[in-house]
Amino acid sequence: MPIQQKTKALSHFINGTKMEGTSGCFSAVYNPSTGEIIAQVPLASKEEVRLAIQLAKTAFPAWKKTSIGKRIEVLHRFRQLLVARQDELIQVICEESGKTFEDAKGEIIRGIESVDMAIGAPQLLKGEYSVNVGGDINAFSAKAPLGVVATIAPFNFPVMVPLAISSMAIAVGNAVILKPSERVPHSALLLSEFWKEAGLPDGIWTVINGDKEAVNELLENKEIQAISFVGSTPVAEYIYHTGTKHNKRVAAFGGGKNFMIVMPDANLEQTANAFLGAAYGAASQRCMAISGAIVVGKDTEERLTKVLKEKIVNLKIGCYKDPTIDFGPVISQQAKDLIIQYIDGAVAEGANLVIDGRNPSICETSKGFYLGPTLINHVTPDMQIFKEEVFGPARIILGVETLQEAIDLINNHELGNGVTMFTRSGRAARKFQEEIEVGMVGINVPIPIPVGYHNFGGWKRSKFGEGHMFGPDQARFFTKAKTISERWPDEAENTTSSFAFPSNSDTTLH
Repeated sequence: MPIQQKTKALSHFINGTKMEGTSGCFSAVYNPSTGEIIAQVPLASKEEVRLAIQLAKTAFPAWKKTSIGKRIEVLHRFRQLLVARQDELIQVICEESGKTFEDAKGEIIRGIESVDMAIGAPQLLKGEYSVNVGGDINAFSAKAPLGVVATIAPFNFPVMVPLAISSMAIAVGNAVILKPSERVPHSALLLSEFWKEAGLPDGIWTVINGDKEAVNELLENKEIQAISFVGSTPVAEYIYHTGTKHNKRVAAFGGGKNFMIVMPDANLEQTANAFLGAAYGAASQRCMAISGAIVVGKDTEERLTKVLKEKIVNLKIGCYKDPTIDFGPVISQQAKDLIIQYIDGAVAEGANLVIDGRNPSICETSKGFYLGPTLINHVTPDMQIFKEEVFGPARIILGVETLQEAIDLINNHELGNGVTMFTRSGRAARKFQEEIEVGMVGINVPIPIPVGYHNFGGWKRSKFGEGHMFGPDQARFFTKAKTISERWPDEAENTTSSFAFPSNSDTTLH
């Protein structure tokens, strides 16, 4: 769609200052709640990305040599700004993503958890030391930052994900280049202001706005040492294979098909309430959102469907400015159209519409990208809506006869991000947690996303690479280890050459 001339043009953030784009290419930024264009974001050329990388590379050595204590002081000040200016950040998140105020606030709180984890980096950077491993030799290890690293963030968490995949990288001494989603650029630019005010040296935090051209330059440029990505599975796989082909360390987090197993002994009132928030919160635009319920037992399936139907019809959608809404719009008209295609396809394949959200009443008064909550049952594993991630408020119900059948359905699915189970049986819960092949598991927990000091990451095609988001593994991902063996011989000591392979019986190390 052509960009209105009156909309403001945004910038990049390079070497500590806002820089206007020079490529001449722009993308429209929408307010999903109104359907209006609110800005135009520049799409960086390869040359602009290369300049940003070079400036980050120039800034890196000084930051690497900065003491860990001084680096952590910057993170402390950055955290204080996140708290002090959270209302401003919430407003930006809501306007460009359509989230509710409470949802945006929750995102910021989870992002701060990542900063807290990064503030604890000194504990994670400590090496090991061994005295007299042989021949008066001491051995020790040290961790060093990688250099310039890149993070590519999605639209659905414009603050939490950038903080989760960059805070530790900065704390351990790297220079970070963030490529945010071109749909939500305002949040990244506001974070840039916070980093600047906190005292982060110029060039250590960079924001490059762009599309695939910018991403490919980050993936292929030899100066980029590592890539972290959050987004859809097809793109995550592309990021992983392209990045590793160019000898980069890559952690690429893809999509999820996150099921809630409901056992016959579950409290259905509690289960239904948990399902509503976990399934429809943020218009279901979360990689950890519950995609559907796999219900054990026909009677339980019927009862849960009835309870859910009664509750879903009372959910309210609308603009984030209305404090009474439960969730807002999806991110774009294209996203809305795709979700409707999934719903139409499920009906054509024989599924049953329990609640149809394709024509919510708000669409009559707003041009926003709204979809009401949709619930579909009589779904089977061969249907497209079961196989693929649906990034919007269309959720499904499947009925099975046994817990084992439910576990097998999930284990056979190509995605393995998150899964949860509602039951009162410890024995069933133990079987579930031991046998399920999914990276993040919940028991009577609606969304099993770990807190910031535990590692986050799915299995199978939900994650590519060995890195994690959140948790102590981030320090490992963004550093490289060096092992030193040292000996200080007496000046009067007589030594001779040895051609044997060194061992701990040697008096010297050759």
